[in-house]
Amino acid sequence: MWMELLDIKSNQVSVLLALIKARQEKLKKKIGEGDNEENMLAYVDTLFDVELPDTGRKLSDEELVSLCSEFLIGGTDTSATTLLWVMANLVKHQDIQEKLFDEINGVVKVDEDINEENMKKMPYLKAVVLETMRRHPPGHFILPRAVTEDAVMNGYDIPKDAMVNFTVAEIGWDSQVWEDPMEFKPERFLSDHDQQKEFVFDLKGVKEVKMMPFGAGRRVCPAITMSLLHLEFFVANLVRGFKWALEDGCEVDMSEKQAFTIVMKNPIRPCLCPRIVS
Repeated sequence: MWMELLDIKSNQVSVLLALIKARQEKLKKKIGEGDNEENMLAYVDTLFDVELPDTGRKLSDEELVSLCSEFLIGGTDTSATTLLWVMANLVKHQDIQEKLFDEINGVVKVDEDINEENMKKMPYLKAVVLETMRRHPPGHFILPRAVTEDAVMNGYDIPKDAMVNFTVAEIGWDSQVWEDPMEFKPERFLSDHDQQKEFVFDLKGVKEVKMMPFGAGRRVCPAITMSLLHLEFFVANLVRGFKWALEDGCEVDMSEKQAFTIVMKNPIRPCLCPRIVS
């Protein structure tokens, strides 16, 4: 898998770097021709003149690619991938889909839109999203870290400046932490005493790390709250509007494939039946 990731990274660099260079040349040409016409400012434009405080140097090509990649993939690809896994599991587990629909229908009135406030009354919705992230994290690794001093862990010598990473998926599949870890059970994120009440889960890893789809600690993904909100909003509207199923005789293939994120090897082709909400 590591070699596959390196190949993907190489392709990513070649694609993004060409676009970045083209943008640089376009800006230089505009300045050289004295074109002062106001145009939309692109995200990458803000990076060209950044100077590092310690050395005063500008960002390297590799750093520009990395920052643009984080902006593009972190903001779109991870959420889109997670949404696909959510819907795949809801298609596979029709009972879970119907339970989620009943919750949504019980909270949102017929003439009312789903919004941030009424989603707070849908603990099962959040449980479905969290269980998807535990079972199918969009990335099986986080951004690598560098060791600041020589260290020994579990008998292994880790030299200073060595690159280390975390196997995010395996953390969420640990059978010592999760019962039946490979099964899709949203109920594990609900209170043991009241299945209609959300269990307050430490997703940021402040006290303990049981899963880390957003990383953990001080370097946790800054968009964690927005990402969860968007996913819950999309899932709630998709389930409220349509019943998701496959044609008779078809099955959901949960096989994975490494791309920029961990995607479905064979994406679902569901049949959608409009729901009549009353």
